Amino acid sequence: MNILIYSLIIFVLVYIVLKFLANISTKKLSRIVRSTIAIFSLLLASLLAFGGKILLSLPLILISLGIIKLKGLTLFQLFNLYRLIRVLQNSGRFSFNNSTQAQSSTTMSLNEAYKILNLDPNKKYTKEEIKKAHLKLMKKLHPDVSPETAKLSEIVNNARDTILKEPNNLM
Repeated sequence: MNILIYSLIIFVLVYIVLKFLANISTKKLSRIVRSTIAIFSLLLASLLAFGGKILLSLPLILISLGIIKLKGLTLFQLFNLYRLIRVLQNSGRFSFNNSTQAQSSTTMSLNEAYKILNLDPNKKYTKEEIKKAHLKLMKKLHPDVSPETAKLSEIVNNARDTILKEPNNLM
């Protein structure tokens, strides 16, 4: 008997939702879906952050910020920023703890510098192309935009300097 009641409730709910979706405009539907995803992502991210899983909550926060287009950053740009943070964490140059110090710029390998600037290490670049890739990242990471990114902007500057110091890799 319970299965019959649950099936009837589910059927009625699905019918109501489908009827609502059939009568709503596409713009309004798009806005509702976008806001629902943003709210769900923020709720899930906050639950994970309070549970101590900050690295798991970071992609959800970035997705939700990309959906609502905070400060003009798109989802693609936020994904690249998250990728940059992961590369820096794997190399030991960045952590969320303020007690750990970043390694000096002299230990940055050329491969890491190319990864940070999102450049192909097998290709040769002109100085202008390297500076353009650096400027593209610095527009998002400059300490004037957000004081929390001061450490990241320092690492991006070190990556640019590391690549420019290697004359063999320039055209």
